[in-house]
Amino acid sequence: MSAKPDPSAGGEQWKAQLKLPPKDDRYKTEDVTNTKGNSFEDYFLKRELLMGIYEKGFEVPSPIQEESIPIALTGRDILARAKNGTGKTAAFAIPVLEKIDTSKNQIQGVILVPTRELALQTASVCKELGKHLKIQVMSTTGGTSLKEDIMRLHQTVHLIVATPGRLLDLASKDVAKLKNCGVIVMDEADKLLSPEFQPLVEQMISFLPEDRQVLLYSATFPVTVKSFKEKHLRRPHIINLMEELTLRGISQFYAYVEERQKVHCLNTLFSKLQINQSIIFCNSVNRVELLARKITELGYSCFYIHAKMPQHQRNRVFHDFRSGHCRNLVSSDLFTRGIDIQAVNVVVNFDFPKNSETYLHRVGRSGRFGHLGLAINLITNEDRQNLFRIEQELGTEILPIPPAIDKSLYCR
Repeated sequence: MSAKPDPSAGGEQWKAQLKLPPKDDRYKTEDVTNTKGNSFEDYFLKRELLMGIYEKGFEVPSPIQEESIPIALTGRDILARAKNGTGKTAAFAIPVLEKIDTSKNQIQGVILVPTRELALQTASVCKELGKHLKIQVMSTTGGTSLKEDIMRLHQTVHLIVATPGRLLDLASKDVAKLKNCGVIVMDEADKLLSPEFQPLVEQMISFLPEDRQVLLYSATFPVTVKSFKEKHLRRPHIINLMEELTLRGISQFYAYVEERQKVHCLNTLFSKLQINQSIIFCNSVNRVELLARKITELGYSCFYIHAKMPQHQRNRVFHDFRSGHCRNLVSSDLFTRGIDIQAVNVVVNFDFPKNSETYLHRVGRSGRFGHLGLAINLITNEDRQNLFRIEQELGTEILPIPPAIDKSLYCR
């Protein structure tokens, strides 16, 4: 059995002992590579945390990490506008993990996210980054056993990753004691401050101390985010790394089709494209299941995921797809926020989305962390106006699909 890396090893010796993943040599776009040239060691992080960062495969900080980490470490509030797939999770997880004092048996950090899948993934990233620290990370979401969560909270928990409703429930019962929680992160804040969640978030904030630090991240800044900032953030450091709303490196095309031709069109795409993994979006639960069945009948490997599936089943599908057990995933919009599956290089909007925010989050699946990707939109007559409006709102160009798509656009 190989020895664990020793954080106390002198000089550069501790680095030589790290179990690093293979170097990622894929082409990356400027929003990931256009850095100031910092290294993670410039931030004077605990060596155990540095070990987790390097073993997770991070080599140098991305722009959002360079902007966030040093400011968050000073304790200042942050309002950051950054795209999915630019290293955003580590941008807040690293300073939160650095500030946790494991000698104290209390919750010191909360990370709020809008979906169960994103909670699981974020908790997983925190555990991996902090694996050489003795930080206890817990994820808690609706749809899982409340009794088990209550029992878990009788043990040591330093950091909670949660959806708003469940955490409010636990805080209201005085099971999750948040009076010593010094930092709250809100990821995908535009969704967390939608009418569905905002009242829960506002209530939950009241359980935290007055002098808590708030780190708020969002790809879009609707009015709700701005008004929340005025009410709850103190002199926040503003980060805006989004010159454009659509992700760089994504080639976007549309094909005009009649509804009954869509499956045939998808079959043609599957036969012509070089797909690592693809996500195909539908606008309803029924259509997700029907399309998954059709794709399987055509002879392609296919999973599906949507909000009405039992939680354990969604977890299994999510895990298996991320592990590469299947090439294609049919999904409802449940899956669009921040889910990081790097092998996905093609997204198909089988049903075109109704608004630009949904389009942005869906298309953001195919070019994770600055890699290239392809978005194909199947458009019916009813979608023409939406197509035009989304192009205008996002300041982007969605082109007619050519007879052949150059592989270098999405397979570098």
